[in-house]
Amino acid sequence: MSTISLSRNTTAARRGFHVMTKATGPICNLDCKYCYYLEKENLYPETKNWGMNEDTLERYVKQYIEGQDVPEIHFAWQGGEPTILGVDFFRKAVEFQKQYANGKTITNALQTNGTLLDDEWGAFLSEHQFLIGLSVDGPRAIHDEYRVDKGGRSSFDRVMRGLDFLKKHNVEFNTLTCVHRANQNKPIDVYRFLKDIGSRYMQFIPIVERTADAPETLKLVQPDYEGDARLSYWSVRPLAYGKFLSAIFDEWVRKDVGRYFVQIFDVALQAWVGMEPGLCVFAETCGNALVMEHNGDLFSCDHYVYPDFKVGNINDAPLRELVHSEVQAAFGEAKKSTLPKYCVECEVRFACNGECPKHRFIETPDGEAGLNYLCAGYKHFFNHIDPHMKFMAGEVKAGRPAANVMRYVAVDSALGDKAQALSPNAACPCGSGKKYKKCCGAA
Repeated sequence: MSTISLSRNTTAARRGFHVMTKATGPICNLDCKYCYYLEKENLYPETKNWGMNEDTLERYVKQYIEGQDVPEIHFAWQGGEPTILGVDFFRKAVEFQKQYANGKTITNALQTNGTLLDDEWGAFLSEHQFLIGLSVDGPRAIHDEYRVDKGGRSSFDRVMRGLDFLKKHNVEFNTLTCVHRANQNKPIDVYRFLKDIGSRYMQFIPIVERTADAPETLKLVQPDYEGDARLSYWSVRPLAYGKFLSAIFDEWVRKDVGRYFVQIFDVALQAWVGMEPGLCVFAETCGNALVMEHNGDLFSCDHYVYPDFKVGNINDAPLRELVHSEVQAAFGEAKKSTLPKYCVECEVRFACNGECPKHRFIETPDGEAGLNYLCAGYKHFFNHIDPHMKFMAGEVKAGRPAANVMRYVAVDSALGDKAQALSPNAACPCGSGKKYKKCCGAA
């Protein structure tokens, strides 16, 4: 994909798009053992000064705003560790955003390990209403299993210190938790810990990487690698991931709906309601969420930062043209067109859609290539949540809160088989004041 056609995909061009900005490239002050991005440094052997320069920053901000025919523009900053660039870099970014906003609403999100946050950061992030994604994998022992610094030392206390600064300055935050071999069997420990530290919005990201010993630029192989590759030791096991999500869902659906928000639960509800899932990994097609490196190089996806998937550079061609190029459109459509028959006929395809193509490196039971490594986990999870999702979808369609599911679950658990003997006209035991047949009995 070193050469591309810049013909416009006009259907896609009418929508907004998303670019994850790696303004400091892969450079980070931590040395997380499972990080897929640290070794991307090898893609830029000539780079001496990491960090996006001011000219590229201005060009990016201008093109990102002008290139989208939507009223609200969302910037997302990641790394490596973006806070290495210092507050002044983001002050300049905000200045450029104001200069080129042209009446559009601008928002910013920044993903960080939290270890470099202080009062200056807290004041800036609060003033400009940045949404912060804080990476934390669970309680101290779990978090420190893989998330260590360059000396192999714990990062937990520094992350919690950074979180304290966010709270002190009332900065909105969510948590990003990687699910891997060290925490895959401790879902409730992780979930309750995140609630204890004040996280109300949670993401649980499966860590799946393959490694190869072939003398290539990167040890972690690209998704379509056809040589000998083995699963990394830190990768989550498929069914364990499904059970991890299911265990958290079982606790959440009983007492936390509407109080705590888990990304994959929200996205699943979209699917049960009949909407297109709002997360790219579960959408039918992809290609609308790209990643940009520190020097303006644009790649098809955050998981496809390999030379074969470089779309171009914003210093050579306008961002809008690169995003809506034919080659990027083909990349996005391939997610649907390469789906194995086993997936096409699956009962949970409407919610999963084969998940991310990055993980499609195993075979189906009948030997067809392209099955998602996490398939067993997703089938377990989506089938497990189906009854409660159907109830919540019914509530949403009727204009009632999805949180009513907690009352339904409580009654269902308390009554068990006794529900069959309960008079339809009796007061519903959930305490709503309605007749049983008009309340939980109807469900």
